[in-house]
Amino acid sequence: MLCCVTKEARLPGWFPRDASKGWVHAEYSLLPGSTDSRFRRERRGAKGRTQEIERLVARSLRGAIDLEALGPIALTVDCDVLNADGGTRCASITAANIALRLAVRRLIASGDCLPVDLRPSREDRENGWTPPELTTTEARNHENKVIPHDLSAISVGLIGEDVYLDLDYILDSNADVDMNVVGTADGKFVEVQGTGEESTFSYDELQELLDMARNGLAQLAEVQAAVLDDIE
Repeated sequence: MLCCVTKEARLPGWFPRDASKGWVHAEYSLLPGSTDSRFRRERRGAKGRTQEIERLVARSLRGAIDLEALGPIALTVDCDVLNADGGTRCASITAANIALRLAVRRLIASGDCLPVDLRPSREDRENGWTPPELTTTEARNHENKVIPHDLSAISVGLIGEDVYLDLDYILDSNADVDMNVVGTADGKFVEVQGTGEESTFSYDELQELLDMARNGLAQLAEVQAAVLDDIE
């Protein structure tokens, strides 16, 4: 996955002029060489599957970020798949979380993302306002207020009586039950998508799938934390 976060010049047009909170949008794309046979670029606009994934990624990210703490900032997260082997929407969410936290970290350092009591008024900006410099502790505290807990996603599936975690393309194609689970590092769910592929599943099987997913999400949270600790 290649994920990039861009700060837009302005908030979406449907936001009120004096909005105090921000917005996070996402776009998703399979690069031509990401699949076994070349994937044709969607030059005439995103197709149904792509739009569905974009909405899922953006919705998940907005579920984990405090838009009021972010402030009146619009961010676009681009998720480009370099190698598609199943679970690309889950990989997009997991990678996008890292990119989003790094973006917020840099916006805080540049003075673009500040606590409410330190934000300038329109008059301040017109008069050449200079952003205050936060201490390391203040910056980290504000970062954790904007993104209280990291976000990740994992796929789980049921094939026969066996439960699988992080399904690749072959497993996904043969799954009787396929599920995508999005959750935060503190163990809460953001979204659960599950369906029987020409099959049904019991409550006990659902519980087993969710337990497996929570275990996978916990492992991903540890990896994310380790990666983020090494990047300024």
